[in-house]
Amino acid sequence: MKAITTSILILFSSLFANAQQTTVSGKVKDNTSKETLPYVTVTVKDNALKTILVGVTDDRGAFSLEALPSGKMTITFSFIGYQNHSQPLEIISGKPKIELGTIGLSTDAVQLNAVEINGQKTNVSLKLDKKVFEVGKDVLSQNGSAHDVLNGVPSVAVSPTGAISLRGNSSVLVLINGRQSGLTQSNALDQIAADQIERIEVITNPSSRYDASGSAGIINIILKKNKKSGFSGQVRLVAGSPNDSRLNPGINFKSDKINIFSNFSIRSSDYVGLYTTNQSTVNNGATTFLNHVQNEDRHDDGKLIYLGADYFIDEHRTITTAFLKNATNDNDKTNLFYEYSNANNAQDSILTREGKSWEKRDYNQLEFNYTQTFKQPAKKWTIDAQYDWWNSDKNWNLSTQRLYPDQSVYPGIRTSSIGNSKDLLLQSDFIQPIDTVSVFEFGIKTEIRRVSSEFLAEQQQENIWLIYQNIDNDLKYTETISSAYAQFSNKAGKFNYMAGLRTEFTRISITDIKNTYNDDKKYGKLFPTVNLSYKLDASTLQLNYSKRINRPSLYALYPFNELTDLNSQYIGNPDLNPSYTDVFELAFLKTWKKLTLNPSVYYQWESGYIQDFTYRENDIFYTTPINIQHEIRSGVELSTLYNPLKWLQVNIEMNFYHFSQKGSYQEEDLDYEGKTFTGRLSTQIKLPSKFSFQGRYNFRGAQQNAQTRNNALQSLDFGLSKILLKDKATIVFDVTNAFNLRQNKSTTTGTDYYFTENSIPNAARYRLSFVYRFNLTDQKGIRQANSANRN
Repeated sequence: MKAITTSILILFSSLFANAQQTTVSGKVKDNTSKETLPYVTVTVKDNALKTILVGVTDDRGAFSLEALPSGKMTITFSFIGYQNHSQPLEIISGKPKIELGTIGLSTDAVQLNAVEINGQKTNVSLKLDKKVFEVGKDVLSQNGSAHDVLNGVPSVAVSPTGAISLRGNSSVLVLINGRQSGLTQSNALDQIAADQIERIEVITNPSSRYDASGSAGIINIILKKNKKSGFSGQVRLVAGSPNDSRLNPGINFKSDKINIFSNFSIRSSDYVGLYTTNQSTVNNGATTFLNHVQNEDRHDDGKLIYLGADYFIDEHRTITTAFLKNATNDNDKTNLFYEYSNANNAQDSILTREGKSWEKRDYNQLEFNYTQTFKQPAKKWTIDAQYDWWNSDKNWNLSTQRLYPDQSVYPGIRTSSIGNSKDLLLQSDFIQPIDTVSVFEFGIKTEIRRVSSEFLAEQQQENIWLIYQNIDNDLKYTETISSAYAQFSNKAGKFNYMAGLRTEFTRISITDIKNTYNDDKKYGKLFPTVNLSYKLDASTLQLNYSKRINRPSLYALYPFNELTDLNSQYIGNPDLNPSYTDVFELAFLKTWKKLTLNPSVYYQWESGYIQDFTYRENDIFYTTPINIQHEIRSGVELSTLYNPLKWLQVNIEMNFYHFSQKGSYQEEDLDYEGKTFTGRLSTQIKLPSKFSFQGRYNFRGAQQNAQTRNNALQSLDFGLSKILLKDKATIVFDVTNAFNLRQNKSTTTGTDYYFTENSIPNAARYRLSFVYRFNLTDQKGIRQANSANRN
């Protein structure tokens, strides 16, 4: 690993010796709304129409093209739904910088009335502080949820239980439109329909403008926002087996002064899960075996609405407000079977338990944004405010009986868990360009969160219910995070750099009515970041460093536990502390006509690493999160995109990393060292008659720590789509977890026990969907486009 890193660093340093080249920069805006246009393709061709260089505008609509040769040429700007704009460009030798100013694009009436079907390929771009993956119209990203989309993004994986990891590390911060959301904190991303997502940003080494949370990095989910004039929208119907019924309409309207966007989702889904455990324990020298089977039948009903509007005060000032509401009702049934036997394989006892649960969740979020731009390009001031509140109410009824050696019924148990949260976020950021290549940024942010959780367990004694095992408590959790940052970025020829410093101060308070927990923690830290890159004609070399923090989640802190399983329970740890990570990464992106390569080397040192610890007490296995001394992780990652033929696209991703963990808990040594491999193969084929096929195979190698080994995990998904009704509609059939390959098998070993588990949380699912798109363009937009065409 050291040899590889050293070699690339030498190459990186040698590239700086090249002489400074001419840089052409500017900004692209919509002629009508005056909004900047990100991801506009900028192409430079010579007089023989041979392509010299291709670039893309950034999030602020800015572009910078470097190393252009001297002479006369043509520069063209193209974007879906807009007319192409071309103008002559002359590069004069000895002139290092050329500023083209603001380029205006006019909407194309012909394209506006058409339906956007192209974009089959998922574009990958490497920016100074993040990678951007355009979701596109791939078949497997249409029928499902945000989880299905994330499962196809390079470097990202979603476990069978919905846990998201980045490069195999689950300490990742997931944002929606650049901000934290209750949907990400409560593991409810499956409520977001896949076709509501525009792109996914993967930030393995975030700059100082981003929160320092997430030792693995940040995943930012950008939802679609209306960009077309007039009325537009779509309606999607989904049916599946097991039941997965969805209705996803979206209606938008845009004029010169206002842009209204809306997305709705109604969902009814069933999930079938199967869990088996084989266990061996030793008590006083005698061995006992357990065969445990758990069948789950889960039913979820959900409704989601996302409604908002942009108001364009004038050319430079915009106000945006939005409201998101997600309401769910879950009804689950669980049947558990326990067969105990002795060392002679003779049955000791057989028990069964039936559990029924009802859970109602209601999440609400209000957003406000004020954005002001200035005559100076790229100068911008934003103010953001977000207030969200959610409530949840979950109840379990558990009935247990013994079938052998005699039949008897145990007293019933019921539990109640009531929670609510209120979260206020205030943030302001300012971007000040110093010249055409230098930018200074700074900002402040504060977030206040208050959560309460009541938990009660009762056991039936004849006709009355009594508190069970003294489980009756009400916990209060308060968290305040205040932060500020400043960063500076600059360009020197082909060399780009960005350096920043962020400070975050956190205060956490945990109390309960029984005074069992009374924690008041305060901690502050500085988080520096450095991003360096060097650009060639069709490649980029990038070196990054950042310091990160991994704050424990509420789920990891709560000491309450559900009593569904007789044999095992998960309990939180209120004494859990945050972990801190230093992350180094060296990445390279090279693009040819048919092939894109993106290799990277990374190194992470995480102190206070958080991992789960399993222990046995009173014949029950408890799992709780703990801090160990540290984990060191180093790896190599490679993403490739290959288009050998016009109708064929192949994407291959590989990630290999080595890790070393050091620590102990309850006098048990947890030191461990190992390595693992993950891979993904995805193919997309364009067939005749507007058919498309896509298949995706995921593989995760075996993983292990001092206590538990997880076997290799694999899955297979595929889908087929057909465009019809004059390109206004699409029908899609897809299969996820085909052949039930996605099974998580693990073995946990202790001094006087071991057990193996096999989990299939979600059986194979088959879905069929139909989507219809419409776009009713306003007449003014048509006249503007026609006028532009005549000119």
